[in-house]
This record gives sequence, structure tokens and C-alpha cells, in this order.
Amino acid sequence: MSKFTGLKSARILAGAATAALLSTQAQTADVTLTISSWAPPSHAMNAEMWPNLIKMIEGATDGKVTAEIRYGLAPPPAQMDVVMDGAADITWIFNGYNPGRFVATKLIELPGYEGNAQAASTAYWRVYEAMLADLDEHKGVKVIGLMTHGPGQFHSRKPVNSLADIGGMKVRIGGGVAGDVGAALRMSGIRVPAPKVYETLDSGAADAVAMPAEGRLSFRLTEVAPHFYTMPGGLYRGAFALIMNEDTFASLSEDQQKALQEKVFGEPLSTMAGAVWDAADKRGIDATAADAENTMTVASASDQEAFAEIAAEVINKVKAEINAMGVDADAAIAMIREEMAN
Repeated sequence: MSKFTGLKSARILAGAATAALLSTQAQTADVTLTISSWAPPSHAMNAEMWPNLIKMIEGATDGKVTAEIRYGLAPPPAQMDVVMDGAADITWIFNGYNPGRFVATKLIELPGYEGNAQAASTAYWRVYEAMLADLDEHKGVKVIGLMTHGPGQFHSRKPVNSLADIGGMKVRIGGGVAGDVGAALRMSGIRVPAPKVYETLDSGAADAVAMPAEGRLSFRLTEVAPHFYTMPGGLYRGAFALIMNEDTFASLSEDQQKALQEKVFGEPLSTMAGAVWDAADKRGIDATAADAENTMTVASASDQEAFAEIAAEVINKVKAEINAMGVDADAAIAMIREEMAN
């Protein structure tokens, strides 16, 4: 057994132990919320972020409210509907899976921001409260946290040494700004949810995938996309929302609502989720570096200059979309940059 298989097994066992503990705690709580989730159970969001959130919820409510994770309720693009319909109380959505439904969320996905997922997620929540909440893009659910994944990079079946190698390749792209960047780089985009990435690459239906570094491990890209091409700062980011059924929240006692609002939801949850993603990105990079059959290539100075020009075009396109919604895109971007720098 390789050390990476052993690491994955250890994380799955740890997740199982956590689930057993949470199940025991759920038996003593007054309210048990249902979390609908996707991605593999070993993924950091499922093995770490949700258990952390459950502990935060229990701590804030003196154990009176807890939650448990359920899988398979719906595919990733349908998760928001699962919560709106009341089939689950909480979930996480990737906004890019629903093209046209979300526009302002693209603000945090733009290339060029300096900082990790924790800084971006905290900044995202702050700019949302200050400038985006009134747009009500998540109408029908309660937004309890916002986050981004780490810088999106390029993972391919064959070596990629420059941006010129990417043009014309069949690439799985998640949506949102990733789609804008993919079009600008002349990728032939393929839309499949993250859990389908391994089989899409393994079958040859795609030549590459645009994802953050955590996918090297969580989606086993080291096996099917051994070549990792990175752009400093990333090609894009990805926006996620953590959402809750409005009626479920309203059904909690006033004290429980107040405790969750003040101690858990919003910035605390957003910051924690971003930090979990940063740790997952590091594990993905470490796994790639330790695999003799994997390569890591950093974009050359000339490629970085070329991408800066492409990024500027994408940013201007998204700014026009945001301005059309009545939001000052320049002010929002400036606020994100300032908050991330702080």
C-alpha cells in the first residue's frame, strides 16, 4: 500500500470516527439538522469542514442543535433546490454549476487577487454584506457562509509547458469565471461536476481539467492528470455558498438563532471553510511533488505577462456584468483586494 493510499485511508477512518461521535451527540440534541453534501466523503469539505461546522453549531447552542451529513440526495447542480424544497436543511453549492442564476458571485472568482482561500473567503463575506446581499441572488435560502477554493490551475493528461499548449484542448471547466478564462485561452470546454472529473479524464473524454490543487488528491488527479501547470495567483477562483433552508432557521428558538448568527454563521464559517481549503490545497501539492510520475510546471515570465493581458479582458467583461446589476464593480474589487491584504 502506498503512503498516499494509507493517508487517504487514515482520513476516511478519521471521518468515520467523527461521524460516529456526531451521531452519538445527535441523540442528545433537541434539533438535528440534515446536511446534504457531495464530493467524496474523504474530500476536505466532508471530512473536515462539515464536522468543524457541526462542532461550532453545538458549541454555540450548548448541544441543543447538531447536524448530520447525508450523501446522494441530489447531484451538485441541484443542491440549492434540495434545500429550498426542504429535503435537507443545509448544503454547499458551487455557483458556477448554475450559469445565469448567479452573476455577482463572479466578483470573487476573478484572476489577480493575491492571497489564499481563507483570506479570499473572509473578504468575500465582507464585500457580500456591504455590497452584494441586496441583490438577493440566493433568493429562497438563507446564506450562512461564503467561500472560495484556492487558485484554479491546470491539470492535464499530457505535459503542458506553456499557455500555447492549452489552446484547443478538451478541458473540463466548472463554470463562472473559469468558463470565461477557458474561452479566452481557446479551450474546448466540457461541463461536468467535480465528482465526474476522474472518469471524464480516465476515459479520454477530456484532455485536462481546471481545478484547484486540492483535486490532485481528493479527486485523484495524480492518477489521471499527472501534469500540473500552475499560474502564480491562479487562472481563476471558484465561488461557493453555504446555505440553509429559511423555514428551518425560523423554526429554531430565538436564543439559538441569535447564537448561530453571532458565533457561527457569516464570517466565522466563511473563514473556517477557506482555511480548510488551504490545507487541502497543500496536501494536493505535496502529493504531486512526492509522485515520481507527476510533473509540476510553473508558468514562465512570458506566459505570466500573456495571461495578465487575457485576465484584464476577463475582468473587464465581468465588471460590465456587475455594473449592469447596479453594483460599482471597481469599488467591490478594490474592497476585496484591501480586505485580502489585511
